Amino acid sequence: MEEILDLYEEPYDPLRPVVCFDERPCQLIGDVRDPLPMKPGAIERFDSEYERGGLCWVLMSFEPLGGWRELVVTERRRKREFALAMRRLAEEHYPQAENIRVVMDNLSTHSGAAFYENFSGEDARKLARRIEFCYTPVHGSWLNMVEVEISVLVRQCLKRRLADMERLEREATAWCTERNRVGASVDWRFKAEDARIKLSSLYSSMKE
Repeated sequence: MEEILDLYEEPYDPLRPVVCFDERPCQLIGDVRDPLPMKPGAIERFDSEYERGGLCWVLMSFEPLGGWRELVVTERRRKREFALAMRRLAEEHYPQAENIRVVMDNLSTHSGAAFYENFSGEDARKLARRIEFCYTPVHGSWLNMVEVEISVLVRQCLKRRLADMERLEREATAWCTERNRVGASVDWRFKAEDARIKLSSLYSSMKE
């Protein structure tokens, strides 16, 4: 845990950026009947009946110190989607970086094996040398700042009926573009010293 918190306190280094990564499932829901539009004295109204359109995933990379994020919408969450997200970080967004520290949970798809299963051995090795996995502890995914950013995305953009992937991606991308334009970030104040005080029982169990 403290390793993650120490990362967040480091000054910005363009050669060794810290990027937080996570995925979120999204249920696609459409209207069976057209909503009644707004009019003076009445808000827009929706029928309680709805139509399920399946499940998709939002994958987000978030650099807190840069106030930058990227998201993509995919049909699945496999090693391939993870590997492609990491390659975009290395080749498109941080081509000059020597080492990219990526904070993520310890999911089975979040491993170097994903690189070798989807790219050539040479390309996978190059990527593995530049991407450093910084795993949050078990039951400690709340330490990943991208979860805060995804929560903002849900509240401001996704907490409504979106019938298909195309519309969800269009709306989420517009949200992402605006957040990047204003350089929005997360005001993270939880430090290692706070953890030792507020999670003292956890530290005590680690010593036994």
